[in-house]
Amino acid sequence: MKIHEYQAKAILAKYGVPVPRGEVAYSVEEAVSVAKQLGGSVVVKAQIHAGGRGKGGGVKVAKSPEEAEKFAKQIMGMTLVTHQTGPEGRVVLRLLVEETLPIERELYLGITLDRARGKNVFMASSEGGMDIEEVAAKTPERLLKETLEPGAGLMAWQARKLAFGIGVPAASVNGAVAAMMALVKAYDDIDASLAEINPFILTTDGKVLALDAKINLDDNALYRHKDLIELRDLNEEDPLEVEASHFGLNYIKLDGNVACMVNGAGLAMATMDIIKYAGGMPANFLDVGGGATAEQVKNAFRILLSDTGVKAVLINIFGGILRCDTLASGVVAAARDLNIKIPIVIRMEGTNVELGRQILQESGFNFTVAEGMKDAAEKVVSLAR
Repeated sequence: MKIHEYQAKAILAKYGVPVPRGEVAYSVEEAVSVAKQLGGSVVVKAQIHAGGRGKGGGVKVAKSPEEAEKFAKQIMGMTLVTHQTGPEGRVVLRLLVEETLPIERELYLGITLDRARGKNVFMASSEGGMDIEEVAAKTPERLLKETLEPGAGLMAWQARKLAFGIGVPAASVNGAVAAMMALVKAYDDIDASLAEINPFILTTDGKVLALDAKINLDDNALYRHKDLIELRDLNEEDPLEVEASHFGLNYIKLDGNVACMVNGAGLAMATMDIIKYAGGMPANFLDVGGGATAEQVKNAFRILLSDTGVKAVLINIFGGILRCDTLASGVVAAARDLNIKIPIVIRMEGTNVELGRQILQESGFNFTVAEGMKDAAEKVVSLAR
């Protein structure tokens, strides 16, 4: 689950990470009020779940409350397009208004899981303010890493090594070390999957602060953090993905025209790959899970068909806990109740597969039953065209 910058900063501040003074505003009037409280010279920042806001016109520095009002009017309600939003962009519904600071240097701090090592890794770079992927690709020697041992967090000697390694002056090292260790503590306590401070700034008077912050939370751990669930902003999520989550379905919208319904993330990945191999483009990732009911299958169909770009559906199921006859009953019910007009290709194997095929054959609907994944992919791509 993604959260906004101002929410991430509020969490980090609780753990002792220094952040600029500022408040969120839900209207132009509120933005002006905050600007006056902060002394007039402020930064007005669009709050959306995407990076690159400054390049898209979503971050402005104002020298007075009057200028803050002008910028707030420009940004509030705009459709902000960045390299992370896609061409459709995101509508800005809230602003973060913060004090301006005398920046000396911009650095980078971040934590995420390194799946190859099976451990969290703390990253630091002297190249703050840039996309960290670009730094890693072009100047990997400037991205320093320290592995975090489970239960130990970031050790003080590791933090000092990173601080000196990215060029933090000696007078500011203690502050940087404290901020790094606080960042790790927050990351662990809230079960985050990503925590970034970019940029982590040094000011002209030797202070360190998190000028920007990004935190992603592990959905699977949210049952332990009821307070954090309230930070979810549904306006920042695809409506179909939100609806799918209400039925226990894992759905991610993509750009193609072949809808995929599968059970299991691995099978979903393989299905999308073989559709592309056959010359098509998947319209989504939809995993109904291992124990889906006929009702869930029906709801999955309704969500798939809500995407007007879908021209054909491929159902690729390996019957285990979700038996093939249960799947077939759900598909038939969906076809009957939803008045499905587009082609449906079904590939089933596993428990009760013969019974499932019989249900499909006797349904009266013109389903296309495939023999194997390759055959299924070729048929659905052809029908989508």
